[in-house]
Amino acid sequence: MTSPTGPLSPRTGSWGVRSAYPLLLLCAWLITACNSTPTDSETKETPAAAGVEKPTSPDQLTLTPTQTQAAGIEIGAFDHQEMTTDVPANGLIDVPPQNMASISAVMGGYVQKVNVLPGQFIKRGGTVAVLRHPDYLQLQQNYLQSRARLRFLQQELDRQQVLDAEDVGAKRKLQQAQADYQTEQAALRALAAQVRMLGLSVARLDGGYIAPTVPLTAPVGGFVRAVNINPGQYVGPQDVLVEVVDRSDLHLELKVFEKDIARVKVGQRILFSIPNSSSPDNMAARIFLVGKAFDDNDRTVSVHAHLEPERDDLLPGQYVSARIQTGGRRQRTLPEDAIIQDGEMSYAFVRTATDSAGSSFRRVRVRTGQPQHGAVAVTLLDPVRDTTQLVRSGAYFLQAELTKGQGGDE
Repeated sequence: MTSPTGPLSPRTGSWGVRSAYPLLLLCAWLITACNSTPTDSETKETPAAAGVEKPTSPDQLTLTPTQTQAAGIEIGAFDHQEMTTDVPANGLIDVPPQNMASISAVMGGYVQKVNVLPGQFIKRGGTVAVLRHPDYLQLQQNYLQSRARLRFLQQELDRQQVLDAEDVGAKRKLQQAQADYQTEQAALRALAAQVRMLGLSVARLDGGYIAPTVPLTAPVGGFVRAVNINPGQYVGPQDVLVEVVDRSDLHLELKVFEKDIARVKVGQRILFSIPNSSSPDNMAARIFLVGKAFDDNDRTVSVHAHLEPERDDLLPGQYVSARIQTGGRRQRTLPEDAIIQDGEMSYAFVRTATDSAGSSFRRVRVRTGQPQHGAVAVTLLDPVRDTTQLVRSGAYFLQAELTKGQGGDE
């Protein structure tokens, strides 16, 4: 048998076999590739990036053990301490009314001399200014004239008494002499009182000396607060010329609102400070008087307190911010370093998980009281399962890391 192209060769086979051979090789290679086992290099995955998985909550973060140690983070539980409750109040440094003097002229006159300056110390009875006016001379003249008339009326009364004793005088004249004498005696006493009110000596006036000027003296010893006059100025009785303050009895005068006054009692301690001043904070005072009536304008009650101890670096009229310690109760506390202030909200940190790879922390909201002796009373506003895992130190580092992370996302 022969093919169209010639006789078949036993070495090469037929034409059909030669055409199917490449197809068989391709199928065998595919079967081998599907059944082959991957090598180690093919199954090895790319190592994960260093660190832990990034938290999904903006209040959570995770630190490595190295970071935790470097930040000095200390974990613990709440303390329980006796913490006082406070009533806020504002007021000022004041002195009792008897320690403050407003000096005015008893009679109007012209200022001849001013002897003091604001801030100067003056003793009680010291002269602060000198006044002059013709009315001062007229008053002294009236006194001397009344004194002379009184001597004449005394002599007339003596004569009428002698005549009455000898039964040669009329009773009416004796009675008239007695009335005139008593009337003039009253007038002389009134004039003498006016002379003393001016600050003049009646004894010197009786000796014939008429003073051309009148001194204004300080009724209390202390520091001159204000001088409102100058030489040549006319002043009247209604004008305040000089103010003197005796600082020996400084005290606090606070205004307490109606809702808080029931908690305020005599004997309670007060901590106060003076805003925008170099005076130390947390100066102390103790209440000695609580008002019994409300101020109708702002519905407050005045509370007065003595300074403890007395201080000489404060000035009357300085404004104060105070906290009245009204009582105490046992509360949960944390160190001040454990509390973070962010805007108007306070936060603390709790540790939610820890292992060899690192520790996770979560920021929780808290309500805080006033710091006392390095501790702060806290009330948790967010639920916390394990309250023993609280960050007591290093909270500022956690807050910085948390803020940095939030800033990076933006």
